[in-house]
Amino acid sequence: MKSFPIPTRADVTPGNQQIFDNLTKMVGHVPNLYAAFAQSEHALGNYLALQGGKTSLRAKELEVVNLVVSQVNNCVYCLSAHSALAKRQGFTEDQILSIRKADISFDSKLDALAQLAKSITENRGHADPAVVEAFYAAGYNEGNLVDLVMIVGDKTITNYLYALTEVPVDWPAVPVL
Repeated sequence: MKSFPIPTRADVTPGNQQIFDNLTKMVGHVPNLYAAFAQSEHALGNYLALQGGKTSLRAKELEVVNLVVSQVNNCVYCLSAHSALAKRQGFTEDQILSIRKADISFDSKLDALAQLAKSITENRGHADPAVVEAFYAAGYNEGNLVDLVMIVGDKTITNYLYALTEVPVDWPAVPVL
């Protein structure tokens, strides 16, 4: 496969240069996968608007979904990035491994969320009805379901972009499950 070029700030449009500057201020660098989005004049801004949108799910819940979807899609880039972000949310190494397996014994509500995220991803939206019912029984509602689908879609976008580009992973490495 042809190597996918990672643009630098000088290589991208003025609009993307501003986004690069903001990312550098927030994260300390422009992650390679975000830089890959900047090959398009509009994709990086559009993606960040989707990713930064309001949701009914808490930050810890977002990382659970991000990790489960990335594990199902075997995206080492996103697993590495979201493992680091999950640590910032207070998850331990062992908890992160449990989340990636969608086997969360330490929190039954997060487990119901993980099970549904996994079922949605594996079955391309046709989740097991019993898993959906368990999600509702855990205390989630219809709005949470819609927001979950948005997050699964968000993460699927980055998982697929990585699969197609295989940009170098610029996050700490994570163990293979």
